[in-house]
Amino acid sequence: MATSMLSPFTYTATGDLGIKRETMLQNELLLRTELGKPKRRGYGSGGGDMYFGRPNEKGTLGASEALRGWSSMNQNSTLPFHRKEKATERDFLELNKTAVNSGIVTSGENFAYRSINDIRRRTAGTEKNKTKIRRLPPSMVYGISTRPSTPIFDLLEHKYQDKWLQQRQQEELAKKKEKIKKNAGVVYETRASLLRTYQNPVESGPLWQLPRFKNSSKPHLQTFRTKSQEGDAFKQFDSDKIARQGNLGHGVYEAAKN
Repeated sequence: MATSMLSPFTYTATGDLGIKRETMLQNELLLRTELGKPKRRGYGSGGGDMYFGRPNEKGTLGASEALRGWSSMNQNSTLPFHRKEKATERDFLELNKTAVNSGIVTSGENFAYRSINDIRRRTAGTEKNKTKIRRLPPSMVYGISTRPSTPIFDLLEHKYQDKWLQQRQQEELAKKKEKIKKNAGVVYETRASLLRTYQNPVESGPLWQLPRFKNSSKPHLQTFRTKSQEGDAFKQFDSDKIARQGNLGHGVYEAAKN
């Protein structure tokens, strides 16, 4: 770092620059550069008593203090590895609990109780150190346990393959059962299923007859003059055959039994 200070003869300034305040000659915005020379910059060293860096502390402690963790080191040390103790805060929750347990309810009594009693919160560093301390059994062994040897007979007999096939079959059966349960009672008809169950209507043809009776099937005589007279005659016959004998009701009348 440059330790030379800027002199008033290094730069030329107009007017009375630097007469009242010498710091004006160090302002880069007010100064002018010399003709044909680059601008030079520098900072003051701060006087003859100014030193840069960190002062070396004289170590007055011995080996016993070093082995014990430098517990008796000066708290105002500037060394980077020195850890200063953090100021703990008051634990107001614990203070309120103890005050209530003591029977203190009002604000004045609580204020007086806090002025007499003091409870500090635990720091995070002490809690971590406490959790790290563990007592392990003397017979404990570190590392990973060795894997048991694979049985050679199971490999030769393909037992692992058989187990895998059985597992796959069980999984497929379970999937089929789930599908059956989901689709139970629900039948979706498709075009193929409808065509499979559909039957084309077939017209029933006439009964077979001999060829010679096909044309002679019509009656040759028509004894009734009209269709209405024919219907009335058949109705009369149906009502009259009840009292006649025979399966068709063409016989004689049945005599009344006394």
